[in-house]
Formats: sequence, C-alpha cells, structure tokens
Amino acid sequence: MLLVQQITNGLMLGGIYVLIAVAFTLAIGILNFLNFSVPGIFMLGAVITWRLLEAGWSWIPSIAAGLAVGIVASLIVERFTYRLMKGSDHEIPLVSSVGFLILFENLVVIGIGSDQQQFPQIVSDFNFRIGELILGIGQLMSLGTAIVLVFAVTYLMKKTQIGRGIRAIGESAETATILGVEVHRIVPVLFIVTGLLTALAGLLFAINYQQVSWSMGEEVGLKGIAAMVIGGMGNISGAVIGGLLIGLTEVLSIYFLGADMVDISVYGLLLVLLVFWPQGILGSTSAPREKL
Repeated sequence: MLLVQQITNGLMLGGIYVLIAVAFTLAIGILNFLNFSVPGIFMLGAVITWRLLEAGWSWIPSIAAGLAVGIVASLIVERFTYRLMKGSDHEIPLVSSVGFLILFENLVVIGIGSDQQQFPQIVSDFNFRIGELILGIGQLMSLGTAIVLVFAVTYLMKKTQIGRGIRAIGESAETATILGVEVHRIVPVLFIVTGLLTALAGLLFAINYQQVSWSMGEEVGLKGIAAMVIGGMGNISGAVIGGLLIGLTEVLSIYFLGADMVDISVYGLLLVLLVFWPQGILGSTSAPREKL
C-alpha cells in the first residue's frame, strides 16, 4: 500500500509538470521559441496570490489576480521579446526571455524579500482517505486541472478557427500571413494560454506545498523542459506523458533511493532517453513545430 501511495503522489505531482511542459511545448511547437521566462511566470502566479491573501483579500479574487498577472507578464514577454526580436537570430529572443526571468525574480525579491513564505491552506484538513490511501485535495486539483486544460488546449488547437490559425503559423508565419491569418493577433492568444497554464501551475504548486519564494519556478521549469523533451518536442500528448513520468520518477526515487538522488534520477532518465530515443516517446524526426 505504501508503494501505491507513492505512485499516486507521483501522478499528482506530475500534473503540475504537465502544465509547465505543455506551456513550453506550445512555444516550441508553434513559434520555435524556448521561452525561459516560464519559471518566472510560474512564480508570479503563486506569489501575487499569496501577497493578496496576506493583504486580506478573499480566495477567489486573489487567485483571479494571480492568474491575471501571469497572463499580463506573458504578454509583456511576447511584446518585447518574441515580437520585437522574431526577425533576429533564434538565440536573441531566448536570451531576452532569460532577462525577463531575472527581472521577474528580482522584482519579487524587492517586493517581499528573499525568504521563503508560507502559503495558507484553503481548508484545515486538505486530505481524504480511501482505506489506507491518502489523497490530497490539492494534488487531485493539480492532476484534474492538468487533464481538463490539456483537453481544452487540444480542442482549441484542432477544432477552432484560432487553433487553425495557430497551426498555420506553426507551419510558416509568412505563408499564414499571405493566406489572411492575422498573425499579430493570434500569437498573443498563444502567449495568453501559456501564461494561464504556467501561472495556474505555480498556484497549484503553492497550494500543495504551502510555500512561495522568488526562486520557486527554477527547478520546476527545468523539470518541465525535461518532461517536454522526454515526451517529444512539440507534441502536447507527449508533454502529458513526460510530465507524469517526471513526477513518478521524482517521488519513487525519493522512496527507493532517498531525496539526494532525485535530480540524478530525473536528469539521468532524460540523458538515457536522449541517447537511445532522442526524438522522445511520442516525437518524430520531423521539425518540432510540425507535430502539433
């Protein structure tokens, strides 16, 4: 039963990594842009919510404001990184997105300090039990939200006019423009979606682990990238599998090997896959943006 508990915990944690991996996948798969500001947006969603709760706001407005700040931060990155520098070499917008990550983190350090802060519980007893199996409500929220949002993003991409425009941009922005796709309006929609997914992941992380800090997004962001690569670059379904696999690997490595072995296990798995299965679990040898 203890092993079943750990597997359950790993799947729940994986739900957070799924949201981050999907956010990275949307940027890579469509825009060929590795957005390193994602960990900062992850952190902002949690920190803003915590700060407003501390100021006496109720839960719903605080959460809404945290998600809104994440979306606005993502749109700022779109305007001053991707849109402003998209005609330059690929590494220039990448480096600029790193600059936004550093900016977001340092603004939070100035605002709340560098100490880790305790995030309040939504309810006093945040678990329920099925026999000996303990399920955290926050963990279930993470996994359930991840599943619902991934289905929603998949529907958006495949069944809506905006989604068709996004996929056309992924094939060729120039051709999409010729065909009448309003690239300057659709690309911000993509950044709104990634900002929402990322800020929500940060909020769910804070709810689960009851802590926020200026650097909370860095490690999660790296594991989100690992999940994206493991699942297959540019493949949303692969990002889901990769996120859940990273969550399981992390929890089970703590259970069997100890906490000191977590990073070795996670990035060791990534290394093995890159050596023997470089395209990822659901990836292909085609260009990343062709697989959405």
